[in-house]
This record gives sequence, C-alpha cells and structure tokens, in this order.
Amino acid sequence: MPKLVDHAQRRAALARAVWAVIDREGIEGATVRRVADEAGVSVGGLRHYFDSQRGLVLFAAQEVASAVTARLTAHLEADLPGPERAQRLLEELLPLDAERRVEVDVWLACLMRSRVDGTLAEVRRTAWSGERHVCRLAVAHRCGVAPPGAIGDELQDPLLERRAGRLHVFVDGLTLQAAAFRDRLPPRAVRALLEAELDAVADPV
Repeated sequence: MPKLVDHAQRRAALARAVWAVIDREGIEGATVRRVADEAGVSVGGLRHYFDSQRGLVLFAAQEVASAVTARLTAHLEADLPGPERAQRLLEELLPLDAERRVEVDVWLACLMRSRVDGTLAEVRRTAWSGERHVCRLAVAHRCGVAPPGAIGDELQDPLLERRAGRLHVFVDGLTLQAAAFRDRLPPRAVRALLEAELDAVADPV
C-alpha cells in the first residue's frame, strides 16, 4: 500500500528546518539543499513543496505568523483578567524562550529582506498592521474598554489610540533589544519592562 503522508505534520517539520537554517546561517544560507539536509529529506522531496529559496523564505515568514496567531487566539479565547490577557498577548511577540527567540530572529530577518524582495511585500505590509492590532487589543484589555473588531479598526478613545501607537513602538524596540542583547535583557527583565509599560498605558493622567 502507498505510504500515507501527514501533510500538516510534514509542513510543521519543514518549517522548523527552515527556521533553524535561517537562525543559524541567515536568509542567504537558507538554500533548498541546506534546508533539505536539515529536514532529513531529499532535495527532490523538498522541491515538491518549494522550487526556490524565495519560496522557502516566504514559507518561513508565513509559518511564524501562523504560529503566533494561533497562540494569540488562544489567549483571546481564554478566561483571563484583562491585564493578564494584555501581558500575554504582547509576550507572544517577544523572544522569551527558545521557540520565540527563533521566531523573532526569522521574522526580523524576513522583514529586512522584504525591503528588496517583492515576494515578501505582503508580509511587510501585514506585519505592521497585525502588530498594531495586537497592541490595540492589549490596550483595550488592559484598560477595560471595547477592543477593536478587526485589523485596521482604531480604538474609540483618541488618547488610548495614541497610546497603542506608542506601545507598538515600545514593543518593536524591546523585541529588537531583547533579540540582540540577550545577556542584558533576560526574560524576567523583558517581562518587567512590558508590565511597566502596560501600567503606564492604563494611567488615567
């Protein structure tokens, strides 16, 4: 009988292989051959899924987005106090453990590549709007107001909308510094900085 292939499982394994190569060798190192070696499959088998390095890089970015979105959705559906939900939502964007460190490294590499690679143009566009939406959600849940209904919707309170913009910039900066200077910003420090910033977001003054 023909061997049954679990395509979802294979896709997840390939994503981990692409992430590992990009994390270790950079995007230029993520060739079809190197990823095939990392995944333990033949080049021909990998080309069944991708026919170029550009396809591999786009796949890597899309899989990071999918993994983060799944975790964000779980936090939104969980029965959590507003401040805790806000903290957990934003923590999913930060390099706080091995999995998220790799995701952040891959995501940052893909964003930089998107400046010169049209294949990643949509990733670049949705990256900004998606993160701004998460920041708006965090502000809404931290402050106990109605969250935006869809990506692109602003918070009704202009002050909170401005604070969501500030929070977006803060999270981007914290992400970059935590990824580049891990010895100076361990997870405990990153969480404390994020909590303090969310407290400032909720300041009524």
